[in-house]
Amino acid sequence: MASASSTLIYYSPSSLTPNPRHFPIRRKHLAVSCASTFDPPPTNHSPPAPSPPPATATIHNIRDEARRHRQAHTFSAKYVPFGCDFNASESYSLDEIVYRSRSGGLLDVQHDMDALKKFDGAYWKNLFDSRVGKTTWPYGSGVWSKKEWVLPGIDSDHIVSAFEGNSNLFWAERFGKQFLGMDDLWVKHCGISHTGSFKDLGMTVLVSQVNRLCKMDRPLVGVGCASTGDTSAALSAYCAAAGIPSIVFLPADKISMAQLVQPIANGAFVLSIDTDFDGCMKLIREVTAELPIYLANSLNSLRLEGQKTAAVEILQQFDWEVPDWVIVPGGNLGNIYAFYKGFKMCHELGLVDRIPRLVCAQAANANPLYLYYKSGWKDFKAVKANNTFASAIQIGDPVSIDRAVYALKHSDGIVEEATEEELMDAMAQADSTGMFICPHTGVALTALTKLRNSGVIAPTDRTVVVSTAHGLKFTQSKIDYHSNDIPDMACRYANPPVQVKADFGSVMDVLKDYLQKN
Repeated sequence: MASASSTLIYYSPSSLTPNPRHFPIRRKHLAVSCASTFDPPPTNHSPPAPSPPPATATIHNIRDEARRHRQAHTFSAKYVPFGCDFNASESYSLDEIVYRSRSGGLLDVQHDMDALKKFDGAYWKNLFDSRVGKTTWPYGSGVWSKKEWVLPGIDSDHIVSAFEGNSNLFWAERFGKQFLGMDDLWVKHCGISHTGSFKDLGMTVLVSQVNRLCKMDRPLVGVGCASTGDTSAALSAYCAAAGIPSIVFLPADKISMAQLVQPIANGAFVLSIDTDFDGCMKLIREVTAELPIYLANSLNSLRLEGQKTAAVEILQQFDWEVPDWVIVPGGNLGNIYAFYKGFKMCHELGLVDRIPRLVCAQAANANPLYLYYKSGWKDFKAVKANNTFASAIQIGDPVSIDRAVYALKHSDGIVEEATEEELMDAMAQADSTGMFICPHTGVALTALTKLRNSGVIAPTDRTVVVSTAHGLKFTQSKIDYHSNDIPDMACRYANPPVQVKADFGSVMDVLKDYLQKN
């Protein structure tokens, strides 16, 4: 372990060339030892045999047990310019700190598909299914149960996981039948996760890789992100678990209190900045280009490797049957590509015979992708995002615009939008049928309603709506709606409490009136 402070030479994230600037840093949080062995899947075509019970005299925890069963493997992954395959002439190790290609474009994590194809689809299905619900480290996680498809080269000792994923695929029976005339509507509750949003799926991967880099003594002093709330919650929690400093740029007065308190409680260094998300994103990119702070936003394609596992999980939950439609809320637009990538990987490796059609749903107050789609993909323009109750997707200049367009074009996809009143009404309708969703899910449900009404989605189509965050993060918006306290909004499904005197007669009168109406 280093002493209280030391000096490092920083290597630029974009070029990895020496930068003559020196930074005094504190290293007390960062371990510097690194193991060199990896733990891949079995080398035959059947699911792995159950591990023998641990010998209590020598095995103390699930990490110790995992070390006993390491095996050699030939799987690998690396960064390549977005749109290129594994054999691209320009590529980077995942151990390099690099976010853009030499031309300034996006990077993508590509896997050695030839190595993965040595195992057939039945093998992968059996392997993934055998890990669900187990406590075997790290495979009890919905993300790390697909470790070979995520970060095949990372040692399990370096993984930082809260056993995220494995989230509920909820049959929205009443909502589907009552409001849409559908019998096969499902809601993937990604918000039922460690920090209450789908961002955990990507952050466990990114922070695990940072943990690996720290133990390789790479020059990093922390991890930073710009956030509309959920990214900062996930980053701060996983960094806290690993003992790695986290730095968060938040737009002042533009996120819910529940979202703000999470990084604070997890010990992040939080900067509340007088700008919007796009302004915060510009600043964090400038800062991470100058300081040895690892960038955690979805510009970093490591995050998408974790997020794509939600698509694989949906297929697992349908016993490897493919839904007709998957609808995803879109802000910075990395998630729609992540879902495409997960479905595409399952198709390419023989687990399924097709991929679903994708829909990206945007708030009308922050809808650059929708406008681009309506122009026939001819003229993309960033917009100034206006305030929306779907605050996590209040983004006017999305980093992953190219990824989203690629995913939609290759899945015969559609983009829809939702006004503020539409998304809040949809949220209230869903809540009235037993869900408790976020406003962003209201955006996705609005898109579904419009596509059902226009006949694009048939009543018999199996449809999955991705719910990105837990409704408890957005209680104030629900309070305002049900209090009829939102200017210029009818709040048609408001359900405020009834004030009644504390006597039997008054209570009976109110109850009789209610029962007669229902």
